[in-house]
Amino acid sequence: MPAQPVSTTPLLDRIDSPDDLKHLNMDQLPELTAELRDEIVRVCSVGGLHLASSLGATDLIVALHYVLNSPSDKILFDVGHQAYAHKILTGRRHLMTTLKKEGGLSGFTRVSESPHDAITVGHASTSLANALGMAMARDALGQDYKVAAVIGDGALTGGMALAALNTIGDKQPNMLIVLNDNEMSISENVGAMNRFMRGLQVQKWFQEGEGAGKKAVSAFSKPLAELMSRAKSSTRHFFDPASINPFAAMGLRYVGPVDGHDVIEMAWLMEKLLDLDGPTLLHVVTKKGKGLDTAEADPIKWHGPAKFDPVTHVFAAGKQTYSWSNAFGDAASELAAQDPRIFVITPAMREGSGLVEYSKAHPTRYLDVGIAEEVAVTAAAGMGLQGLRPIVAIYSSFLQRAYDQVVHDVAIEHVPVIFAIDRAGVVGADGATHNGVFDLSFLRSVPGMKIGLPKDAYELRGMLKEAVRLGGPVAIRYPRGNTPRVPEGTWPDLTWGTWERLQGGSNVGGVVVLAAGKALEYAQSALKDLPEVGLINARFVKPLDTAMLREVAASARAIVTVEDNSVVGGFGSAVLEELSRLNLSVPVRVLGVPDEFQEHASVERVHALSGMDAQAIRTVLAELGVDVPLEV
Repeated sequence: MPAQPVSTTPLLDRIDSPDDLKHLNMDQLPELTAELRDEIVRVCSVGGLHLASSLGATDLIVALHYVLNSPSDKILFDVGHQAYAHKILTGRRHLMTTLKKEGGLSGFTRVSESPHDAITVGHASTSLANALGMAMARDALGQDYKVAAVIGDGALTGGMALAALNTIGDKQPNMLIVLNDNEMSISENVGAMNRFMRGLQVQKWFQEGEGAGKKAVSAFSKPLAELMSRAKSSTRHFFDPASINPFAAMGLRYVGPVDGHDVIEMAWLMEKLLDLDGPTLLHVVTKKGKGLDTAEADPIKWHGPAKFDPVTHVFAAGKQTYSWSNAFGDAASELAAQDPRIFVITPAMREGSGLVEYSKAHPTRYLDVGIAEEVAVTAAAGMGLQGLRPIVAIYSSFLQRAYDQVVHDVAIEHVPVIFAIDRAGVVGADGATHNGVFDLSFLRSVPGMKIGLPKDAYELRGMLKEAVRLGGPVAIRYPRGNTPRVPEGTWPDLTWGTWERLQGGSNVGGVVVLAAGKALEYAQSALKDLPEVGLINARFVKPLDTAMLREVAASARAIVTVEDNSVVGGFGSAVLEELSRLNLSVPVRVLGVPDEFQEHASVERVHALSGMDAQAIRTVLAELGVDVPLEV
């Protein structure tokens, strides 16, 4: 009989739940974290998963589960993309290969997935308000569970996180906040808070103060330990008043910074701090990508890497692609070279929004506000009021967080702000928290808003140029994915509010398909052998091309609208409303994303399940009497 292979993860093999973790001796924890990192690298080698952030948070996650009793105690993760070690330790190791796949694990924490996931999350800066609510619910109900929230220094730039800290400091609930300080969100962190935390780490007196031995602290009783913490804080302020700690000023006990990769130190500290009254912030310094040299050296590249070899860490060969984000970034950079009024703003998404080259070419007309979408929009309003043509480059699902600012600060006075909305429509594997399927609906209701959906990079350039000429507010939305590259210097003339007839249909009284944005690809595929069916590139949703719509309604026996947006209040709704206003009667079938949250799967699969892909279009055409084979 051949010898059985020796496991490379002997400690991890013994753990199916947090209770199993507590059977380990504390001095075994560093070995466990090393095994966890190896497992995370193996799982993420398939590509498209959050690697660097999960590697950086492994030690603090092990420490938390070692001292807390999940799920009775609540562990909250901000964003949740760093929580792969948490998933493995809470009985989901055997499912990790299903991450972000249809029917598999979410890429973030999700309440409906596991009792150990305290919150469903995918966007930043929400954990502290959730933790505050849970702590106050505990106290109101007379319960005694503990609450610990893990938040990155990038997420701390969000106004919601800072507002929650303010209330936590006021109400003083018992809770632990672990500040995971790795100087990164996806891009490098920016702002005054980031500078403050960098400053803490280089002050000699601060380092010496935090180097006090464990034995001295452990000798104190709980009241004395709290007194010592406050005395130490007062001493810091006395000797260095310019560096007053904002967390202490808000009423939080501050401890740190400490080594976020010393799992034994953190477990020891967390156990002590969780027994103290009131809120405590433990500031841990970590390295994004920890344990994988290539990821440590380039955490941006390894944030969500493509497929790579789990042993050599060499990326698999892949074809060169040109993304919609790149198309926008190139167009914005060229336009800014021609027009000094152009100024681009991003909420911490420089790489994701294709702005790396723009930020280098036009550094004085580029602003990264951090994870603060509301600030991005209102800062743009201020620029627009002073004569600039600001462009807010933002993901669709992130723009949701700044809807009030779009209405209140931009739209009421028709400020010339341009919204370049990336990841519009279904995004696939990131699931419900990231699908951008509501922007057409919520923007269409804003008076004066103009909305365009380019079919390709060529139209994107034309819309961007026309938006600058028109003023604002203007929204240009485009999907996640790739598009053919357009030669530099290409600036097509495009009249806002005009549609494009791609296929006229061979007979009066036929069916006409109106397809907007990403959905046009499905419509073109569905109609490639059906010349009798009309096809229109409905590239402007607000205003609609009323003249062409009137013409279509007068001659067609039915209209089919297709969009990569919720069917509630989107493009199809706009068509129905306009037909009603024009007092025109024609049957309309509206295809799009159903009125429910879509689970994670490939973009194509979600579209198929939503009933808006090429096959779904052909099915509807058959129902409307078109002689069509159902198979595309």
